[in-house]
Amino acid sequence: MSHDPHQGGHGDHAAAELPHATLRDYAIGFALSVILTAIPFWLVMTMPLSAGATAAIIMGLAIVQIIVHMIFFLHMTPKAEDGWSLTSLVFTVIVVVIMLAGSLWVMHHLNTNMMPTMEEVGQLP
Repeated sequence: MSHDPHQGGHGDHAAAELPHATLRDYAIGFALSVILTAIPFWLVMTMPLSAGATAAIIMGLAIVQIIVHMIFFLHMTPKAEDGWSLTSLVFTVIVVVIMLAGSLWVMHHLNTNMMPTMEEVGQLP
C-alpha cells in the first residue's frame, strides 16, 4: 500500500483543541451542585416561605443547577467545539419550548371548547 500525502492519518489531532477538565473544575461543580440541592431541601423541610414562593425558588435553582452541570460536567462553553455544542443546545431549547407551549395551548383550547358548561351538564342524557 502506498502512503497518501493528503490523508490525515490515524491520529486525533483535534483532541488537543478541546478544553480539558481539571479536578478543580469537577470539585467546584460538585460543591455548587450540593449547595443547589441542599437549599431546596431546606426550603421544603422548614417551610419558611409560602408554597408558591418555595416552588418558584426551587424552579429557579433547578435552572441554575442545569447550567452548572452543563458548564462543569458537560463542558458546554462557547469555546468548546467552536461554539457548535452551545448552538445546538440553544436550538434544542427553542424547539422544546415551542413543543411544550403548543401542546399546552392545544390542551387548553380542547378543554375550553370540548367540555360542556354547567348548564349543559344538566341537559346531558
